[in-house]
Amino acid sequence: MKSICIFCGSSMGKGDIYKNKAKELGKLLAKKNIALIYGGADIGIMRILADTVLENGGKVIGVMPKILEDKEITHKHLTELHIVEDMAQRKKMMADLADAFITLPGGFGTLDELSEILTWYQLEITEKPLAIFNINGFFDEFLKFLDTAVEQRFLRIEHRKNIIVEDDEEKLLQKLQNYTPIKIDSKWVDELKLN
Repeated sequence: MKSICIFCGSSMGKGDIYKNKAKELGKLLAKKNIALIYGGADIGIMRILADTVLENGGKVIGVMPKILEDKEITHKHLTELHIVEDMAQRKKMMADLADAFITLPGGFGTLDELSEILTWYQLEITEKPLAIFNINGFFDEFLKFLDTAVEQRFLRIEHRKNIIVEDDEEKLLQKLQNYTPIKIDSKWVDELKLN
């Protein structure tokens, strides 16, 4: 695994726990020589993560849409920076550059990025592993929603089980590296047509 795309907040969050865990993850990526692919911003947890990887000798590739570059929040000291037309191109380029995905706590943008990759996975557009870094139980309610969606038959259990969830950065990275997807019988779409 040479690169990981990380989705995370442009805010710092409440308290120091999110910032501190982002730093630990950043140090680990640099130590393992895994490039960070992220949204290219110089604010919030995004900045903390990028700065930590860079400070520890790692590689950071940012992908910034023009609309946000115009707001002057672009990180100026990245290994590589790609400016793209819009948010859709940003997500596509980050996904193309990455070998895996990790989602840290964040808001609407983070949820949008996570949801897109989950959907791509469901539609077999990608098979790259996806992990949720569940710092401080941040994603507990989201995970309950997914479990309810499985229980109510809006989501297949295989799709749910393919999401790695961990609150320890070392274990999370190990699970990503050892990941083997649970294959889903391609007939599941045909089953939907019969209902």
